[in-house]
Amino acid sequence: MESPLILILRVAKIDDDLKVRVAEYNNVRGQLNAINRKQSGNLAVRDLSNLVNPEDIITSENLVTLLAVVPMYSQKDWLSSYETLTSYVVPRSSKKLYEDNEYALYTVTLFGRVSDNFRTSARERGFQILDFEYSPEAQESRKQELEKLAQDQDSLRSSLLQWCYTSYGEVFSSWMHICAVRLFEESILRYGLPPSFLACVLSPSTKSEKKVRSVLEGLCNSSNSIYWKTEVEGGAIAGLGGDADAHPYVSFTINIA
Repeated sequence: MESPLILILRVAKIDDDLKVRVAEYNNVRGQLNAINRKQSGNLAVRDLSNLVNPEDIITSENLVTLLAVVPMYSQKDWLSSYETLTSYVVPRSSKKLYEDNEYALYTVTLFGRVSDNFRTSARERGFQILDFEYSPEAQESRKQELEKLAQDQDSLRSSLLQWCYTSYGEVFSSWMHICAVRLFEESILRYGLPPSFLACVLSPSTKSEKKVRSVLEGLCNSSNSIYWKTEVEGGAIAGLGGDADAHPYVSFTINIA
């Protein structure tokens, strides 16, 4: 029979392993959730790389295309004013790329040397100009990162579940071992030496538990049984049985549901 100390150390190691594995899984899941929030949030916070196509962006020695996030209720104001927010804005260059429940995403093309002035004027009118540089390489890299995180999450989850199934059996076995040791010790303390008692496991239904206990108490009936009556019967001695059930026999209730 293994000593309780060895069992405790074994279970403690399993607990430490569980914390490490759960932390690793939660870290990957957190990264994936952060990316998904950027993909599904409103236009003010989300990643725009999957909303913008190469043909939507003009970048040359003199011209630059900016992206504007416009509140839904301000779209008419944007369309009527963007050409005059600063000089050298290409007329009729604004195109709506996407909209959600709160904002619409527009492009606007202008001379690069006036882009700072345009940003300032747009901000004063309640329009948000975003810093965006279209890069197919960066877009592909983000896509691969998302796919890798999703694969890592699935792999870690599968590994964690398999480890839990295996470790649960070991922890449960150690728990039952400790219960058996406690049962032996409690029996020695109650009935004395040499040991002369029978240990068994009973699994009565909820309806039959009271009847089973009544039969067991009848088998253990003696002049000392009054000291082990249940609290309902008025004869329990506080703390005498620890967290064990108070009966004229040694009993531990184990809930595994």
